[in-house]
Amino acid sequence: QVQLVESGGDSVQAGGSLRLSCVVFGYPVFPNCMGWFRQAPGQEREGVATIYTPGANTYYVDSVKGRFTISQDNAKNTVYLQMNSLKPEDTGMYYCAAKYRMGCESSRPDEYNYWGQGTQVTVSS
Repeated sequence: QVQLVESGGDSVQAGGSLRLSCVVFGYPVFPNCMGWFRQAPGQEREGVATIYTPGANTYYVDSVKGRFTISQDNAKNTVYLQMNSLKPEDTGMYYCAAKYRMGCESSRPDEYNYWGQGTQVTVSS
């Protein structure tokens, strides 16, 4: 059973940076798509960034392009989300997710089968 464990969430001021980590356990084969999603109170969960792990192709939602970077460390079974120039609207619970289907450019949450417990990011103005 694939398990995902996130860490790295914190409270920062606008303009600051954070790096989220997602360690993947219990996989027979490493998921081919990994993604970071976020959910603010009262809002739907949205995809932020995804990565096709065999080729390290990355995809981003427009609101974070140029500020966030998704990456992977295969030796550590870990996917990262580097977040720079944080804004108050980036506040939310951030989740790591995985799937074994193709179409990593899609960030639809319902396509992802495995989820972590989430890590809170709060950005104050």
